Amino acid sequence: MTTAPVRQHYNLTLAILTMAGTAYALQQTMVFPALSTFEHEFNTTAAWATWVLTAFLLTASVATPLLGKLGDQYGKERILIVALTIFLVGTIGGAFAWNIGSLIGFRALSGTGGAVFPLSFGIIRDEFPPEKVKVGIGLLSSVFGVGGGLGIVFSGLIVEYLSWRWLFIAGAIPVGAAILLVHRYVPESPIKTQSRLDLPGAVLLAGSLTALLVALTEGEGWGWTSSPFLGLMLASAVLLATWILTELRVAEPMVDMRMMSQRPVLLTNTTALIAGFAMFGTFVLVPQFVSAPESAGYGFGASPIVAGLYLVPASVMMLFSGPVAGMFGRRYGSKWPLAVGMGLVALAALGLATMHDEPLPVVVSMVLLGAGVAAAFAAMAALITESVRPTETGVATGMNTVMRTVGGVIGGQIGAAILTSYAVGGGLPNEEAYTIAFGLSAVAAAVATCVAVFITAPFGARRQPTPAEALD
Repeated sequence: MTTAPVRQHYNLTLAILTMAGTAYALQQTMVFPALSTFEHEFNTTAAWATWVLTAFLLTASVATPLLGKLGDQYGKERILIVALTIFLVGTIGGAFAWNIGSLIGFRALSGTGGAVFPLSFGIIRDEFPPEKVKVGIGLLSSVFGVGGGLGIVFSGLIVEYLSWRWLFIAGAIPVGAAILLVHRYVPESPIKTQSRLDLPGAVLLAGSLTALLVALTEGEGWGWTSSPFLGLMLASAVLLATWILTELRVAEPMVDMRMMSQRPVLLTNTTALIAGFAMFGTFVLVPQFVSAPESAGYGFGASPIVAGLYLVPASVMMLFSGPVAGMFGRRYGSKWPLAVGMGLVALAALGLATMHDEPLPVVVSMVLLGAGVAAAFAAMAALITESVRPTETGVATGMNTVMRTVGGVIGGQIGAAILTSYAVGGGLPNEEAYTIAFGLSAVAAAVATCVAVFITAPFGARRQPTPAEALD
């Protein structure tokens, strides 16, 4: 008789997974304040410096569903260690980059760490008691926003007082610690699928996402009606259509299209796309707004460090809002914290659009934004995990993360395009540009609120899976 492996207490598992998620979230945003530093350090253009962020997002979008699928097949803990190890190599490499090309390459390698979230969600579903799953997912989801906000603050301090290389040296420490702790204390998930990786599907999805994100990130520089932009958008659409047809025909698809078309999954992913748009269209613009000199007719002339501090209230609220949303969803159904969360985001963006003459209203809006974003992210992950089979958790939550990332890129680029189109003397956008950008985010979040209400049947009416289905 084989002795069952000893399972660690779920609180320890959650703490380690939270550390890993925070390490990724910090690295995602820590380069924001340093982009101009990279431009001067490597004597390059602003467009190439921006690719330090773009390459990270590209790789994360492509690798997240692929590694999520591999985790479902070969073990989530094992693939989590692989993803974190690649993430660590890329982070350490970034500290020793010798030119802009090498830095972009190492950042692309680091983007593999994006798989930490779907793999961790799967581990929580497999390991935690049923009554603790949504709270655990809520806490882990909140660190995506918490780490992102704090990353901008820490980055401002590091860039001002230390070398930019410390962005990656400091970032590598928690990643290395997470690898050791995951290997030592996080048990391997007992639920696996025996299907093989669909390589044609993986290549088609990677090609579609790459073409889409490159077009969106370069569209402002190329022109939104230019041949390169339109060509890449067309290529993305063709590759996406081909990928869907391929997945419908192969015996063992990378992503089950029938699962993706189920109402809870489809509408949750739609909400994720809109949520990413609304969040990035608001969160990223606030530091720029408060940094504007008062001579522009708006803004508070905040230094980079002070501008980053405006994000702290949102980050603090995220730490509490995610677990609370999990508890609320456990009792009433996860669609309600998603709807409430997106409603709070809409109120926050509306507040930023209409009441931004003084610092206090901006801070209040950021508190609402943090609470709403964390609640929404927690509810999305919970909705996906409870709507698919345990063997599909990794790839399903991975695709949800991709939708959120794509929405964020769209929101960021549209926001940047609005600011550019309303630029006045000195290159600064006028106040109306920010009002329009924040207002657009408010409308998007309001639409997501309406979509969220129609995601699922009433909580008590949902059929629970049988033991046989749970093991399928």
